[in-house]
Amino acid sequence: MSVVDRLFARWPRPLDPMRSFKVKVGLLVVAALLFASGGFWLTSQQPFRFALLTALFVALGVTQVLAHGMTSPLREMTAAAKAMARGDYSRRVRATSRDEVGELATAFNRMAEDLGADDRYRRELIGNVSHELRTPITALQAMLENIVDGVQDPNPETMRSALAQTERLGALVDDLLDLSKLEGGAMPLNPKMFEMKPFLDELMSQRRGGVDIDVSPASLSISADPDRLHQVVTNLLDNAVRHGGNDVHAVIRVRRDTAHAVVIDVHDDGPGIEPAARSEVFDRFIRGGSTDGGTGLGLAIAKWAVELHGGTIAVIDAHAGCCIRVVLPQN
Repeated sequence: MSVVDRLFARWPRPLDPMRSFKVKVGLLVVAALLFASGGFWLTSQQPFRFALLTALFVALGVTQVLAHGMTSPLREMTAAAKAMARGDYSRRVRATSRDEVGELATAFNRMAEDLGADDRYRRELIGNVSHELRTPITALQAMLENIVDGVQDPNPETMRSALAQTERLGALVDDLLDLSKLEGGAMPLNPKMFEMKPFLDELMSQRRGGVDIDVSPASLSISADPDRLHQVVTNLLDNAVRHGGNDVHAVIRVRRDTAHAVVIDVHDDGPGIEPAARSEVFDRFIRGGSTDGGTGLGLAIAKWAVELHGGTIAVIDAHAGCCIRVVLPQN
């Protein structure tokens, strides 16, 4: 920003308290006519041309002073829009006016902030996805090259390793598609009333490993989207396995709190999550210490699905292991 721009940015805006742009225009016209008439009257004893020029200059000066606050937000928005076209989303508009132009400036600032956040997310996503895809693709390519060159035999162990890398790629693509649909609002909720105990029993029948279910009362029902809730619980259990290994023991506890919301605790006896890292585990591509090849998107997807229900999800203190609590309000 040039010196002139900074000087004009600090110029007073006497009409900012007015809530209507039309009222501002009316006051501007009245003030210009009033001051022009006063200037003409004061110089009326002078030659007519001098008195007329004085009145015109006075009217122009008053217009510049009063109209500055009316038009400067528009000029600032034009400059900010040009900067955004170049990829700079840091420019903001001084939104002190209370009229329609001030509301437009406020909306413009919110839009610029949202676009800047989207641009940062896009850049981070491209970098993270490129990094996540590179590892399994490189490993799979190396295996295939060794097999083609005769360095390694296509034995069952090699094929299982190649299959694991392929499955990791498939899981990453599926998670990216789910996250894209959730963020884009393409996954509408279809809530229905159902009992939690049969729902969890069916979910556990599709999994291996030790998971205890504790629903109190046993007939507790919930209003939620079964598919999205299935996704939440599955991702939380997968997170427990990634941290504690296949031998980890998990417990799912479901109850109602004093506000009649349904509380779902997924508690495992793994190593737990450090308090300093708990606020970050729900971010994209954060594994919270897991190094077994997870996509780093499971907890982010779970958070989005919970928030679609108007609920909350957080890591809470536990005597041992890790406990993630989901709270779903009930209307």
